[in-house]
Amino acid sequence: MRFLFLGDVVGKPGYSAVLNRAAGLKEQHSLDALIVNAENAADGAGLMPRQYRRLMEAGVDAITLGDHIYRRSEIIPILKESNRIVKPANYPCDAAGRTWAVVDTPSGRLGVISILGRVFMRPVDCPFTAVDRVLDEMANETDAIMVDMHAEATGDKQTIARYLDGRVTAVLGTHTHVPTADAHVMAGGTAMQCDVGMCGPYDSVIGRDVGRVTKTTLTFEPCHFHVATKDVRLCGAIVETREDGLAASIERFEESVGEETACRNGMPKGRGSKRK
Repeated sequence: MRFLFLGDVVGKPGYSAVLNRAAGLKEQHSLDALIVNAENAADGAGLMPRQYRRLMEAGVDAITLGDHIYRRSEIIPILKESNRIVKPANYPCDAAGRTWAVVDTPSGRLGVISILGRVFMRPVDCPFTAVDRVLDEMANETDAIMVDMHAEATGDKQTIARYLDGRVTAVLGTHTHVPTADAHVMAGGTAMQCDVGMCGPYDSVIGRDVGRVTKTTLTFEPCHFHVATKDVRLCGAIVETREDGLAASIERFEESVGEETACRNGMPKGRGSKRK
């Protein structure tokens, strides 16, 4: 199995780029599945139902979220109904959303899990206990498993990756929006990267307008941090599995996207198929 995980989709530039490249990426890189963290798609925070539906139509197979999951309350019905989008597994049990998803691919069943880190993040349940519980629930349901570790600290991400080494296919980090250079397959056969980067404008401060962020930093005067628009890239990681479901390889993925593609509102005609 071969899949691509794209990191945090930031605002209209990142969202439009994913819409317009999803089908092409799957064909170009011979992908069995495309997974996307879309928690920042709606103007930099949250995900709207229409965005969810269009990402599915474009060819995205599953979506993970993070600490901005409920920033747009309109997404809650989708979280309750869809089996293609997951909440962090260490959120409260009563919180809207599923803790895992399974994508049927031409090469087998890919399980998708999201967990939230605790260092420099809001208080959440133990990620280790949560991921153990979910893995027990998923037993015999998957041929490979990808974990999105949405966390601030690299130590948090490395610890959970080591904890899961040999038990899942990949532990791929999100949230900090800056790709790290540590993509590798660990001794037990699990691929990891502390952060796969963001899908959005890199001429920015983690996706936001440089001038506005700098002004607030220097003066303490609050202002809205608009999503930036220039140097749009898609970033993530491509993982290929072995026959036993562990990782054969991982490679960093980065693609620069032309301004026309990044700013286009719709998908090219003929791309994608509708999914519920």
